[in-house]
Amino acid sequence: MTTFVDRVELHAAAGNGGHGCASVHREKFKPLGGPDGGNGGRGGDVILVVDQAVTTLLDYHHHPHRKATNGQPGAGDNRSGKDGQDLVLPVPDGTVVLDRAGNVLADLIGQGTTFVAGQGGRGGLGNAALASARRKAPGFALLGEPGESRDIVLELKTVADVALVGYPSAGKSSLISVLSAAKPKIADYPFTTLVPNLGVVTAGSTVYTIADVPGLIPGASQGKGLGLEFLRHVERCSVLVHVLDTATLESDRDPVSDLDIIEEELRQYGGLEDRPRIVALNKVDIPDGQDLADMIRPDLEARGYRVFEVSAIAHKGLNELSYALAGIIAEARAAKPKEEATRIVIRPKAVDDAGFTVTAEGEDLYRVRGEKPERWVRQTDFNNDEAVGYLADRLNRLGVEDALVKAGARAGDGVAIGPEDNAVVFDWEPTVQAGAEMLGRRGEDHRMEAPRPAAQRRRDREAERDDAQKEYDEFDPF
Repeated sequence: MTTFVDRVELHAAAGNGGHGCASVHREKFKPLGGPDGGNGGRGGDVILVVDQAVTTLLDYHHHPHRKATNGQPGAGDNRSGKDGQDLVLPVPDGTVVLDRAGNVLADLIGQGTTFVAGQGGRGGLGNAALASARRKAPGFALLGEPGESRDIVLELKTVADVALVGYPSAGKSSLISVLSAAKPKIADYPFTTLVPNLGVVTAGSTVYTIADVPGLIPGASQGKGLGLEFLRHVERCSVLVHVLDTATLESDRDPVSDLDIIEEELRQYGGLEDRPRIVALNKVDIPDGQDLADMIRPDLEARGYRVFEVSAIAHKGLNELSYALAGIIAEARAAKPKEEATRIVIRPKAVDDAGFTVTAEGEDLYRVRGEKPERWVRQTDFNNDEAVGYLADRLNRLGVEDALVKAGARAGDGVAIGPEDNAVVFDWEPTVQAGAEMLGRRGEDHRMEAPRPAAQRRRDREAERDDAQKEYDEFDPF
């Protein structure tokens, strides 16, 4: 059964915004008291948060589809809908967020670091919020926006100060078990360690973490063995420790060639050239292992490596190795630049930025792209003529109609608003004032006008009855 997962694909869907409400206030002796439709609630966000208590992405491996709750629709009597609840997903420290193309979206390091994986949709405005001196009683409301849906990849890169690297069965798991309180699986066969193990080591006043990376073999950087699965776990370390087996029973191997092969794999993987290296000659408690260590140590020191002879079984040389690592880590931490306070960067828009673009596609199709036009289209109820006219007025005020004229659009040409896979297309009919000819006194309601005198209302009703009787008399089916 899988217990450790360090790479998953997550399907995050934020909540949809609630629709606005179109309502007219009614009460005794005041049946038409004006618009009172409330706004829709905001959809919930999908948020990734670093939690030190989480060490694996296993939960998202089993349940990759996550969705936040939707906002509730508005109601009459100026009641706004309830906002959707944000979905907070805990992830391990060191999680990298990528899109499906492999582009890094966020690198989450440190307790409480957050990233919004899906933005909740805005709630639609009710007709009370849309009312104005010109539009006293709107007969429509705006729809809620759909929440953002995104497929992302989560990769875990272990946050450790020290990484133990080496061939399978070189003794890395044994070494981390005696240096820290970690209890990895230990056995006398290759690839015993199938997941990175993490331990905490205290050396004097320095406390650091040490990771045991699963065994590497030739071709690891191209995916052989467990290489590509776990090489990324050494990217964040401050120092690499080559654990070399001085008592190997394989006749075609020796510690120096093992070191050269692992270094070549690290070079091909890339990004680790500047990390300091230490060599730990392991299993010197075995007589043949001690003899081989004495033989190769001068050669390794001539290459510039600091060499330590250790034995996880006999607990030999562990203090020297631990304190040497603590010194390197302390220097690396001191050289690391201090984190600056959070800065707010303001990037004002250019003075000639209209907020949208109009591009010609073919001879008779023009595409409009921009945050506002596309959002307004998503919020429009196209079954309501008044709402469509309101959209036309908004686009006209934004300058879309003037831009279409400048682009060469003519009456009857197609205009698409939005991306190719999800656009609203209509035939363009230029007007002096967008939507005005279509609906006339749009937004006005004769029910909201001042009441007529009783005598006038009586005369109007009598005239309507006379007209109806006249039409009946003139109609003779036989």
